[in-house]
Amino acid sequence: MTRRLRAALGITLLSLGLSSCTRLLGWGVLLWSSELPAIPSGTVLPVYIRSNIDQVWVVGIPEEFRPPGAQMDKFEIPLARLELAGSRQAALRQAADFADYALTYAETLQDGLPIRREPDNGAQRVYRLRLGEIIKVMSLAGGNPAISTTGEPLPGEWYRVFTENGIQGYCFSYRLRLFEHGGGALAAGPAGVEAALEDPVLETVLDKVWSPEIYGAMLESGHIDLEALSRLWRFAPGADSGLARIFTDGLDKTFSYTGIRAEGSQAASWRFDGTNLRMSLRAENTLAVQYADDNGAQKGLIFVSLAGDLGDIILQETERRRGLFENLYNNGPVFTSSNYGNLRLNRDGRFSWSGYGLLMPHIIPVSVLGSGTLAMDRYLDATLLDRFTGAFSLQFDGIGGPGAGAVFMYTLEAQGIRLEYAPPESVEGVTVLRRSSSPTVIYFSRAGD
Repeated sequence: MTRRLRAALGITLLSLGLSSCTRLLGWGVLLWSSELPAIPSGTVLPVYIRSNIDQVWVVGIPEEFRPPGAQMDKFEIPLARLELAGSRQAALRQAADFADYALTYAETLQDGLPIRREPDNGAQRVYRLRLGEIIKVMSLAGGNPAISTTGEPLPGEWYRVFTENGIQGYCFSYRLRLFEHGGGALAAGPAGVEAALEDPVLETVLDKVWSPEIYGAMLESGHIDLEALSRLWRFAPGADSGLARIFTDGLDKTFSYTGIRAEGSQAASWRFDGTNLRMSLRAENTLAVQYADDNGAQKGLIFVSLAGDLGDIILQETERRRGLFENLYNNGPVFTSSNYGNLRLNRDGRFSWSGYGLLMPHIIPVSVLGSGTLAMDRYLDATLLDRFTGAFSLQFDGIGGPGAGAVFMYTLEAQGIRLEYAPPESVEGVTVLRRSSSPTVIYFSRAGD
């Protein structure tokens, strides 16, 4: 039997025989309001038939909802829109639990807003909503608050929801407009939008964490600027909030948008509706972002998707530095020089230095105190690795606030440590590139504890 013939017979049987069908399958709760007849969600209905072929229930129409003069006392609804409870008492209990949100629906104010498997920003996405799409709110949920691009919690709540076609999950309310509906026609989302959302490349872009190009260069070279990395600079498309953020060195700019659309016929290029923000995927893990600044000038930035988690990278670098300091400490922790005084290291990374007068003021300013913090935050250029063990910086305490800093290369020797001052012109970023043309070398012998 063809599908068309079966459908035609189904219509005939429904019109001729439903009113005589009296065998009750059970009772259920209407989860999504019906248009004709106009029955609100949360209503308890008698259920007569479940059709897995047509994916519908045949349910009874309560007397108070029957149109005047109508002969029909039953109608069909999609399977996803009713939950079979069993007995009438069970259905009434279920309806009572559902009562607080029985009439509550929500309209999405952002194209691409995700529904997630759990009430958490990091949970798996099960569906992406169209702009203006209507969803049914089932209940308030707990969960972790959604986070804005500035790192602050967004106002709103997580709700358990389901879509018109039965997809269930959790959605954060920041970009939802909640309203009540008591049955009848329910406004639908704008036509033609759903097709625009079927973009697997965009889905991949939105799922990745995009870091500034400089972070990728750090990992490639192995020379990590921990202070810069800990700032967590990034480009965040903001699929959950409708707020895209560019946060890099010297720039923190947020864009409020209503949707993300493919940019004309260009492959892997998108615009953020309502803004001057654009992005283009240059390679699998390289994203170009363009925007106009406050003066209308076009700006462009490159972001990359890192191979590892930023938190793990920061932890590994912190541990590496701790190990280097422990090695230095264990070779002392007190070092002494007849010309340059005594240098003492503390386990917490602090140091004290007395008798360094010969280094003033060309290396150590007169205004600083003889104490501060030692950080293993400098790297050696490859051309220096055969001559030095490593490099560190000393940040001196100042009178009334932070003082000056100085960078030294060091070599661990059998009886002590040899330091060589690296002037600012020899250092680029966190890397010592070269020795001074007239180096200042300091030798300390180990004094023990």
